[in-house]
Parts: sequence; C-alpha cells; structure tokens
Amino acid sequence: MNSVNLSAVLSSVSEPWQPATVARFNGNEVMVAKAMGSYAWHKHEDTDDFFLVLKGNITIEMRDRSVSLGAGEIFVVPRGVEHRPVATEEAHFILIEPPGTAKDGTTLV
Repeated sequence: MNSVNLSAVLSSVSEPWQPATVARFNGNEVMVAKAMGSYAWHKHEDTDDFFLVLKGNITIEMRDRSVSLGAGEIFVVPRGVEHRPVATEEAHFILIEPPGTAKDGTTLV
C-alpha cells in the first residue's frame, strides 16, 4: 500500500482519453486521464460511469441533456445511458470502471 501522486501520474500521460490506472478499489479500477476535444458516443450496459474532474471543465453530453462539471465536481452516468465527455480545453479527471471495460463501453472477455 503506497500513496499515489496524481499530478505525477498525469504528467506522464501524453494523449487525451488514455486512462492510467492508479489504484484498484472494491474490484474496480481507479484511473486518471486527460480530456481534450470530444470522446466517441458510447454506453456501458453493465456498469455506471463515474467522473470526478480534477482540473478544468468537462461536459458530459447525453442524448437528452448535458451536465457541465468543473474541478471538484462529480457525475455518475447511469448504466445504459449513451454519453460522451467533451472538453474544449485540456482537463484532468478520475474515472472509475470495472476492469476490462473497453473504451467503447463494452466489456472485454
């Protein structure tokens, strides 16, 4: 058990939307990532999608509404809801998902 310096991990992340796992929690992966631009529309059939913004602003677009998040704010996209995160400027965030969740929302076998 060691502490994790999120700033140090994020400084090593060079591409947006490429999460780096920093911990495991109750069977889930805790990841940090950078956001820039729009991510693809997708949904997770079997799991909710947890976002915690650390720096900047991210908008979670859903087909019927959008939720804007700033640093220190969280949002959970319920399972089965089609969504895409969008950042007009670089933002940093924490994402929590079960291991094996593909970037398009499907579960890898």
